[in-house]
Amino acid sequence: MDKNSLPSVLKSKTPKAYKNKKLNNANFGNFTHNDYQVFLHLVSKIGGVDEEGKYLQPSSLKREYMLTAKEFSEVFNTDIDNSYRYLKKAVDKLMKTDIKVERPENQSIVRINVCSQAEYTKREGRITIKFTDSIMPYLSQVRQKFVLYNLKDIANFNSLYTIRLYELIQEFKDTGYMIKSVDKLRDIFAVGSFFKRYNDFKKRTFDHACKEINNNYEMDLKYEEIKEGRKVVAVKFIFNKTKILKVTNQRTGIEKTLYIKPKKQNDKVDILKGQMSFDEIKKEPKPIRNTLSKIFDKFKS
Repeated sequence: MDKNSLPSVLKSKTPKAYKNKKLNNANFGNFTHNDYQVFLHLVSKIGGVDEEGKYLQPSSLKREYMLTAKEFSEVFNTDIDNSYRYLKKAVDKLMKTDIKVERPENQSIVRINVCSQAEYTKREGRITIKFTDSIMPYLSQVRQKFVLYNLKDIANFNSLYTIRLYELIQEFKDTGYMIKSVDKLRDIFAVGSFFKRYNDFKKRTFDHACKEINNNYEMDLKYEEIKEGRKVVAVKFIFNKTKILKVTNQRTGIEKTLYIKPKKQNDKVDILKGQMSFDEIKKEPKPIRNTLSKIFDKFKS
């Protein structure tokens, strides 16, 4: 499809990462924490719906996107000078690194290049990349087959392993648990030959990630080890479920799905809109209580 004939895309007001579940479980090789943040921020520019509210097919989506240091700094709360440096380094990583994606349907592993072109413009503090045709099907939105979350959800995570574990949990957010083999976790975390001893692997990756997620969310995330004899072969992660509510607009009769995620620590309930909707949710007005009633409550307690 010609670039000029591409349909207009209606964007969410808050940047969101969209990834096919196969890509969500992929091996991202030697991506660092900052490389991966840059990648996700670029991915967030793809997602959206057409004027009828339908997801666009890969052939109908743009390939080329731009990300500025200012944008990156605002989402991930980083110093602007560091943001310039992260973008510059990410250009090389995006071009040189391929992603390993499993295809269970034919028991194969495919290696996919992320970008066909990447440019860093120092004076303007921005990168411009062009995604490959091969990766686009894994970045487009196919209902029930992709993971969706706000980029701000992961802004305070200081570890790549924490982001990756949080993303995995999003696939099972309505179940409250997830089971992954140790071998699969090693592959997803891309540790290679590092942390050969299981206890070292656990300590440096998912044990630390669980603590960091719990420090940011009231998720009550914990894990149980599954053994064969004395060897740990899999890990079961247990966490507070995301509540799913069906809400019907009384005026239009259109039903929407709301996902009420575990609260952020010391924050209000975080509500993520249903996947078919991109309007912002308005906050419900809180009941007003007068000062006198509050004083009486203190005496009663």
